[in-house]
Amino acid sequence: MAHFIMHKNTYETFLQAQGPQGSLQGILLSPYPNPKNVILIIPGSGPTDRDGNNPLGVNASTYRLLAENMALNDIATLRVDKRGMFASSAAVTDTNAVTINDYVEDVRSWITVLKQHLESPCIWLLGHSEGGIVALAAAEERDVYGLIVVATPSSPLGEVLRYQFKANQENAILLDDALFVINELEHNRRTNVQNMHPALQRIFHPAVQGFLMDIFSFNPSHLIARITKPVLILQGQRVLQVTENDARKLKSANPKSTLVLLPDVNHVLKEVHSADRCENNSAYTNASLPLAPGVVDAITEFMTHNALRH
Repeated sequence: MAHFIMHKNTYETFLQAQGPQGSLQGILLSPYPNPKNVILIIPGSGPTDRDGNNPLGVNASTYRLLAENMALNDIATLRVDKRGMFASSAAVTDTNAVTINDYVEDVRSWITVLKQHLESPCIWLLGHSEGGIVALAAAEERDVYGLIVVATPSSPLGEVLRYQFKANQENAILLDDALFVINELEHNRRTNVQNMHPALQRIFHPAVQGFLMDIFSFNPSHLIARITKPVLILQGQRVLQVTENDARKLKSANPKSTLVLLPDVNHVLKEVHSADRCENNSAYTNASLPLAPGVVDAITEFMTHNALRH
């Protein structure tokens, strides 16, 4: 089921896919009625919507801006709401009772819809942050042509969280408890956090501990090593969550992949000119800021180069 709205030079089509209990919802933005190349954008962690925003303080509209810019470069995008969230709220009753493989199943559902809706589409997966892990786990799906992983960790998420807690001096008061909880979850042991700092109660809430135990078991470097399809590793050098070292480790694990490092680009793909955390964080709430220079060009060049072999 789909209906579309034609804007100036673009077609916006509302699509839905089959979810476990109800429909998944997404928007296909295309320069043509029947595009050849289409990117399925897989959102990052938490309650992140199809535009790349979430109610926890992110309003950068990264995925919407990416979709609009890719359309200008003759590439279509499908951006989606995660199961149980926003327009996909009917898909499951408990948004926290989810695994990475559940998200991979949703990728399969969206691929089926794209194949039904378009004629012989060349489907690419773009995973941002946590979505990069989903993309890596889904890469071997038969109809996936290539992969773009953006600001994606190279290590299991438990190790990433350890790094993040240690890297920010403001977390000193939380560190011992945080490291304890991470270790317990890595060993598939649920942990009582009710007497811990409110920040840790939120991050390691009992409702999400099942998901954390699941995602901790995925090693992105191991996943990318077995992929034989084209892979672009895109990393901003102002990203606070993961580092250039992560991107280089992913590249080492898959030497045939393409690595693009973008200076002055942060996690939400906006331009940041200094190491100042306040400047970096302010970009998360500014949808009027354009995407940083180089982001769209890197993706377009990678797809154009590799599509020649399709």
